[in-house]
Amino acid sequence: MSPTFHSLGVPNYRRYASGALVSNIGTWMGRVAQDWLVLTVLTDHSATALGIVTGLQFLPFLLLAPWAGMIADRFPKRQILLWTQSALLVTAFALALLTGTGLVELWHVYALALAQGVATAIDNPSRQAFVSEMVDHDHLANAVALNSASFNLGRLIGPGVAGLLIAWFGIAPAFYVNAFTFVFVLVALLSMDQQSLTPAPRARGKGQIREGLRYVRRRPDLILIMSLVFVLGTFGMNFQLTTALMSTQVFHKGPGEYGLLGSIMAIGSLSAALLSARRHPRMRVLVVALVGFTISTALLATAPSYELFAVYLVPTGLSALTALTTANAMVQLSVSPAMRGRVMALYMAIFMGGTPFGAPLIGWIGDAWGARWTIALGTITVGLSVVAVVLWVSRRQNVAVTFQTQGRPRVRIRLDRPTTPEVAR
Repeated sequence: MSPTFHSLGVPNYRRYASGALVSNIGTWMGRVAQDWLVLTVLTDHSATALGIVTGLQFLPFLLLAPWAGMIADRFPKRQILLWTQSALLVTAFALALLTGTGLVELWHVYALALAQGVATAIDNPSRQAFVSEMVDHDHLANAVALNSASFNLGRLIGPGVAGLLIAWFGIAPAFYVNAFTFVFVLVALLSMDQQSLTPAPRARGKGQIREGLRYVRRRPDLILIMSLVFVLGTFGMNFQLTTALMSTQVFHKGPGEYGLLGSIMAIGSLSAALLSARRHPRMRVLVVALVGFTISTALLATAPSYELFAVYLVPTGLSALTALTTANAMVQLSVSPAMRGRVMALYMAIFMGGTPFGAPLIGWIGDAWGARWTIALGTITVGLSVVAVVLWVSRRQNVAVTFQTQGRPRVRIRLDRPTTPEVAR
């Protein structure tokens, strides 16, 4: 099997990845339909309302992260996923039914977004850590990258299909399709060979949340990665909101063109995930990806036309997913299996937990200053964070960072006196 897809040689992971791919397509269809419902049916293109919906979806990541990680380390992850995926199916179907019957109101969307956020907050650390139970250590980085590839293949297909369904049949069919796709994940989980799974040691006793926090606090490499991911997730990765505002307010496009933007961005994201599947995660890759993200979003914020905006989405997706996949794999590969659920819960809380504050802020900025500033804010904050981290690491951790511009461009990050193997990467 190709090195890019070698983890698919593991039967359990192959079943899981197949079901997840179908579900990811439906999830992106549901997101596009939800945004279009809020912007064009329930409000008069209110960026603030859309920001509140996005914030409610991610608020549980911040509030429930310690308990979600403890649950992931204490109980069988496959059983947790069966419950959480079932809950997501129910909430997706409820929104489809309300929309299809014409009874939907804005507060319904708010409530269901919060409910989906709770289920996803519990689901995410278990799903992240479950990968290591399906594959061995040699396949883990590849499986993490293929999960990102699956997510972004869904992003490539889902928004375009959703845009066409909305244009031809209305919003409700996109919601119904999303609800149905959760069945594929449930079937995949139920059909697994449980004897082939390698469960991580169960966490027992009291004080597990404090133990997880102490573990991360003693790891400067994890703190460094999570700091960069926090800024990227809070201010840079709000494309669900920013592309909707640019499409409707700046370029005055309909649902088909809006859905197409998500698919175009996924071309870059999918490419990044597949490239990451062949590459060992390193700190220099993360830094270069964040520099590329800063440049590409600056171009997005100043794009004079819809066509150029769509073109710039490709390198934006490429750099964003390279950064996220690299950071995720670096964390998963470097932590103890017994701590992986709690660490990944904290990682996801830091990545997504800033969204409840960032998304409404960005929505307000969109209403007050215009849609372009919703992207420019991410450009400025991510760019400054990269500069700050490089300067801090260079001075505090004896790291030499050099940029080679002649020939093949590259960044060299050299550690004179390594404090931990993970930082030296």
